[in-house]
Amino acid sequence: MKQYYVYIMASRSRTIYIGVTDNLERRVYEHKHKLVPGFTSKYNINRLIYYEQTNNIYAAIRREKELKSWIRAKKTALIESTNLTWKDLSEEWYEKSDSSLRSE
Repeated sequence: MKQYYVYIMASRSRTIYIGVTDNLERRVYEHKHKLVPGFTSKYNINRLIYYEQTNNIYAAIRREKELKSWIRAKKTALIESTNLTWKDLSEEWYEKSDSSLRSE
């Protein structure tokens, strides 16, 4: 069954972006590597801080619109209900670059 994700990304300064996708890992990678010009690349929004999963695309789109309509305090409360420190939930998803490997 196909899965859909409503997700929230943030910058270090906690500027947030809310989106929907059918491939969370690919979409986060695109944000992290600034592969799509726009808001997230302009404001360096590259940390996945929250996501929800559903098997209904219409429910995902409705939820995305709902979250976008909320005031900032309510969005912050939602994020912090599961991720108090705004940790990047995707930091372990991708291999480290060769430059980060220890020299032998």
